[in-house]
Amino acid sequence: MPMVTLAPGVRLRGGVLQFGAKGVRLTRDNILESVTVRCPERPVRGSGVFVGGHGDWDGVADGGTVRVNTLRTGEIHTDGGIPAGTTDLISGGVFVISGAVVGQVLNCGPVTTYGQNDMVLDNWGQVQTWTATAPVTSHGPSGIGFVNFGVLGSLDVQAPITTLSLVRGMQAELAAVALSVKQGGRIGTATVDGRIATSGDHLTTVEIRRPVHHSPCRELIEPCSV
Repeated sequence: MPMVTLAPGVRLRGGVLQFGAKGVRLTRDNILESVTVRCPERPVRGSGVFVGGHGDWDGVADGGTVRVNTLRTGEIHTDGGIPAGTTDLISGGVFVISGAVVGQVLNCGPVTTYGQNDMVLDNWGQVQTWTATAPVTSHGPSGIGFVNFGVLGSLDVQAPITTLSLVRGMQAELAAVALSVKQGGRIGTATVDGRIATSGDHLTTVEIRRPVHHSPCRELIEPCSV
């Protein structure tokens, strides 16, 4: 089944869409509720949920803006299919990019990525609140559990963030990290109720390159192997 593009104002409620690739593309004033997107017997190829407006090559918004009140997701499995050794390309399980302004992101089911340079949850845009109530897990080389390059009012992760990377030695130039706030990114409040863990060599569990104004991590920050 090819990509489905919803015309402006169209609402889609309930049911299952089954794809070999591509997925659903929104235009304007669209609402999707309780819709399951299924790729039989394998993860979604590429990014799972991808929301963005227009941005330049540095990830800075410079044109049209996409505004979303609520982005709610269930269980997601993705593999970006990025070749090994690639350092300038990423994909995401739930990916909010430049040019997107989102009121709230709610990850109500587990989000899992399997490929090279796959971010599980990734924000380059402007998000008021981001809440995950189920596990956030990365299995691929150079993967990151949650990464923020943009502006985020509050992050609330109520489940474990785990990076199970296959990286060994200097095999990959991109670092695998469980929780990362990159240079230029801003978070007002970050709360993690579950364990933050990495498993593999030469990994970073938590990377904070910009101030997080309030960050209570209520459970264990545990590098399984460093």
